[in-house]
Amino acid sequence: MPYREALRLAIETIRGAKLRAFFTLLGIIVSVAFLVTVVAVIQGMNFYVKDNLTGAMIGTNAFQVRRTPISVGLLDDSTVRRVAMRPRITREDAEAVARAIPDAEAVAIQSGWPTPVERVAYHGKDLVGVMVFGVTPGYQSVQDYTFIAGQPLAEPDLRGQRFVAVVGFDIADKLFASPETAIGSTIRIGGTEYVIKGVIAPKGKQLGQSFDAFVLLPLPAFESVYGRRKTTVVSVKMRDANAIEGAMQRAEEAMRVAHQLKPKQEDDFTVDKADALIAFWKSLTSLLFAVIPAVVGIGIVVGGIVIMNIMLMSVSERTREIGIRKAVGANQRDIQRQFLVETVILSALGGAIGVAVGWLLAKAVYAWTPLPATVTLWSVGVALALGAGTGIIFGVYPAARAARLDPITALHRE
Repeated sequence: MPYREALRLAIETIRGAKLRAFFTLLGIIVSVAFLVTVVAVIQGMNFYVKDNLTGAMIGTNAFQVRRTPISVGLLDDSTVRRVAMRPRITREDAEAVARAIPDAEAVAIQSGWPTPVERVAYHGKDLVGVMVFGVTPGYQSVQDYTFIAGQPLAEPDLRGQRFVAVVGFDIADKLFASPETAIGSTIRIGGTEYVIKGVIAPKGKQLGQSFDAFVLLPLPAFESVYGRRKTTVVSVKMRDANAIEGAMQRAEEAMRVAHQLKPKQEDDFTVDKADALIAFWKSLTSLLFAVIPAVVGIGIVVGGIVIMNIMLMSVSERTREIGIRKAVGANQRDIQRQFLVETVILSALGGAIGVAVGWLLAKAVYAWTPLPATVTLWSVGVALALGAGTGIIFGVYPAARAARLDPITALHRE
């Protein structure tokens, strides 16, 4: 029996028992859909962290000198305690780094953890949950901020300890008629008044979290109200991404000299770039990737067992048909091929339906939740291969059993 004829017979059999075929495929459909959806969310998150979140948190072509590493969540308890004993990053440290990297586009200091979250009020209107940062002017360059109204913070604002503020777009949008009208207005942040100097263009939401509800204050004015933070950060922006590695080495050398560390002493600071945040995120998602194969594997095995049992039932129901085919000249290979092709088509169809369902679920996640989702070709290929492979593995035994039936016994079967 040629494969074309086996394919035709398999399709006719499946069409004649649609409901049974659907329940046969249900386990594979669910497993494959789960695989495609979860991988789409994880891959979407990976792309999102790389392309958006790291830029929003660290800045492009930038790195940071920090008291605590970005990957602190992966450190053991003894290392966490050792990191907690590190000295705070100081302005003198920032000046040492700036001297070591004269080709940097900007070197900035920003207040770190704990970040004050305040209520911002203006003429009876208010906005809660606003993050307040103390910065030096270079921070605005590091973060690639563009201004839609007013001017950025400048050195005179720091030297004069002026109570001025640069606000994110959400502040101007919700408290004022337009960004232009916000300029020169006095807002109250907590219990202190500040004059708005500039409004930053919107950056949008990242994972459902707005990155436009913030206030930047000159660092001296910030520290006079909120005190010095525990994790002050020095950010360095380079003009070209290729210059980052060399600049990080120079920053490390400058920090070691500033902290008077001996050659064999370990660093009491961390120099991190966006790759560290990406690696930290990928280390978390790798745990999910370790669990996914087990969950999908269980579903595929269950689905394969269902397919095998139903195909064995089909062999029992079609014993007389098998006897007639053998009586008119079909050999064992023909019968085996017919049932194996039928099983492979069923499982491949289940894989294809599962991919379609997974794709729809990924689109729904992207549309209705803050989570990004990106369906990748490799996940689709793996899903289809799993479907077809399940049919081959679990279809061999029913096909072999059908092929071994004695034609005389089969013809006497009612």
